[in-house]
Amino acid sequence: MLLPLTALDWLALAVFTACWIGYSAVVDRVPSIRARSVIAAMDEHRRRWMRQVPERENRIADISIIGNLMTSTSFLANTSIFILGALVAILGTPDLGRRVFGAVPFAEVPPDDAAWEIRIFLLIFIFVRAFFELTWALRQFNYCSICVGGLDRTAAAIPHALVAAEVANRAARHFNTGLRAYYFGLAALAWILHPVALILSSLLVLRELHRREFRSVVRDALAQPADQPPRAD
Repeated sequence: MLLPLTALDWLALAVFTACWIGYSAVVDRVPSIRARSVIAAMDEHRRRWMRQVPERENRIADISIIGNLMTSTSFLANTSIFILGALVAILGTPDLGRRVFGAVPFAEVPPDDAAWEIRIFLLIFIFVRAFFELTWALRQFNYCSICVGGLDRTAAAIPHALVAAEVANRAARHFNTGLRAYYFGLAALAWILHPVALILSSLLVLRELHRREFRSVVRDALAQPADQPPRAD
């Protein structure tokens, strides 16, 4: 069975896949590149945080920080469920969905149900992945809170504190992967309007991710030595 996709659709899908999977593979799996990212800079800050935890008798602030991280992760995971519910509902009413998106100027909404369903299923796949990544991050933040609770106030606790830091870092990486899925989910939404819109939105998301993770003021502030002032915005 041939899929109801044009050559432009396949090109748009190829660009979208290269932007999402290619960017993630390079940034997350090439050590020399990852070391220059804001993610790597934050990993070191979390290690420094956890090394200081055993010195404190009162750890309410530390547990509160982890709780805040869990709250934001839980919010995005719950939102993924709502988005998935809406997407499944759209599958049942393709005519209504096509009328809504067809009202956008210059939109070329797919005329047949099969082409429409392919676009919606792509969005469903993206947000299912986001849900799994975010819920796994949530569990790891929970594990981190337990590790912090088990730290004593001796020098022997430092190796255990570094274990807690590694758990927190892994949780942050999965949170970041889930967040990227949200970004590219918005890009995939443009495919409903036109294949060219998918190409442009994929490239725009790629540019924004690279700027925020490698060329932002926040990244420079986190990565520089503590004795140097941050650069002006």
